[in-house]
Amino acid sequence: MSNSIAHIVDTVITSRRSVRAFLPTPVPRSEIEAILDVASRAPSGTNTQPWQVYVLTGARKQAFSDDVVRTFYDQDAMALHHEEYDYYPETWIDPFLARRRKIGLDLYGLLGLKRDNPEGMKAQQARNYKFFDAPVGLVFTMNRVMGRGSLLDYGMFMQNIMIAAKAHGLDTCAQAAFNQFHKLIEQHLNLPAEEKVICSMALGYADLSKIENTLQTDRVPAAEFTHFLND
Repeated sequence: MSNSIAHIVDTVITSRRSVRAFLPTPVPRSEIEAILDVASRAPSGTNTQPWQVYVLTGARKQAFSDDVVRTFYDQDAMALHHEEYDYYPETWIDPFLARRRKIGLDLYGLLGLKRDNPEGMKAQQARNYKFFDAPVGLVFTMNRVMGRGSLLDYGMFMQNIMIAAKAHGLDTCAQAAFNQFHKLIEQHLNLPAEEKVICSMALGYADLSKIENTLQTDRVPAAEFTHFLND
């Protein structure tokens, strides 16, 4: 690979970030299909390609988001919704807990939200369920017969989507926040019983006028997590 190609790839990867405010500008279907075609080159164990993608736009996306937001604000209804699989640990330890807290504090700090404003914090959390106003919402599912290894394959597939989208001038935000509402997702998408919700993603053009999109998250340098073993 030439240095120029390596530089382009590195730039696209390192410029990718989670965007939490989007413009209403529509994304052409052909653009979405092109991104998904590129992403489908992700590796998977014995080439099983376990992914299924549902693309929500327009009135269909609005109706879905409205239903989830309505449920989110209904305490009794929320008691009926739980994740089908554990994305996060039951017990947090450092450094993972510290990293999680930092991004929350940094984001809410940019937005001027503090603990004495629970309504504002809840409203910001609810924006997850509007796909942060992105024109496209992606929902990813997988056949229930597949094992845990397929989740590794799925991660590579979703990463390919995010990188390909960035190369196309689009931005994304992967959203596990939807996972607890898998029953609503199943209803709105008319999912067959054998499909399980894995994750969701916002896709669109970033609204660079919004302060939340100035958030820059830290990354631990490779030297801190890499272990070179020699004879």
